[in-house]
Amino acid sequence: MPGRSSANSGSTGFISFSGIESALSSLKNFQSCISSGMDTVSSVALDIVETQTEVSSEYSMDKAMVEFAMMDRELNHYIKAVQSAINHVKEERPENIPDLKLLVEKKFLALQNKNSDADFQKNEKFVQFKQQLKELKKQSVKPKEDGSHNELDQIKDKDASRAGNERDGLQADRETEGPGVDEDMIVTQSQINFICPITQLEMKKPVKNKVCGHTYEEEAVVRMIESKHKRKKKACCPKIGCSHTDIRMSDLVQDEALRRAIESHNKKRCRQPV
Repeated sequence: MPGRSSANSGSTGFISFSGIESALSSLKNFQSCISSGMDTVSSVALDIVETQTEVSSEYSMDKAMVEFAMMDRELNHYIKAVQSAINHVKEERPENIPDLKLLVEKKFLALQNKNSDADFQKNEKFVQFKQQLKELKKQSVKPKEDGSHNELDQIKDKDASRAGNERDGLQADRETEGPGVDEDMIVTQSQINFICPITQLEMKKPVKNKVCGHTYEEEAVVRMIESKHKRKKKACCPKIGCSHTDIRMSDLVQDEALRRAIESHNKKRCRQPV
């Protein structure tokens, strides 16, 4: 029989795992399909938040994201189980070939039994999805067309009410400072996070550093990291006051929420009369 020693049909000395390893490669390729699916769901969810579509649609996207995360976890466990079974046979070199299917199932179930909701916090796509939704909600909260407020508006109204007296006092101060001062301050504050600390220009494709949370223009930070690494140096975060001294390419993730916020701000600015 091909792949086995003619002297001992039960020997593992000449077993070829090429077929199994080829199948594993296909499974790993399927992981990229799951990743693409999660990117699509994330993009649709952000569109829903940005356009203030009903909450049920956002909830559906959240459920879809959970399903993808569960599939990714299960696929990872199965791949680990198969690899573990192969390594076991290669290292132990048993006299008789074990039932590989049974061995894989045993290892797979052992991994599955350790599942918990906390696993999703290890899924980078899922964590990024939740963070991006949260950030975009902060940027795109708008009153409803009928004049009523959504839940987030109501919370903001309560905060505004508590701070009413302070605001009235500040308004009086602003009036003494002259027209246009407070508007300039508001615009400056809203745009401060749009500026790349490297180029000092408004970002077009922002990426966030997962370690320190700061954002940069993708091309600029990649160029900075590559330049430092060529000289065998570490790339420090260029944000003033940040203590992070080793930015890595793997730490950078697309900041879709910020990109949308910048685009939305620019569209509004273009619509304003000159």
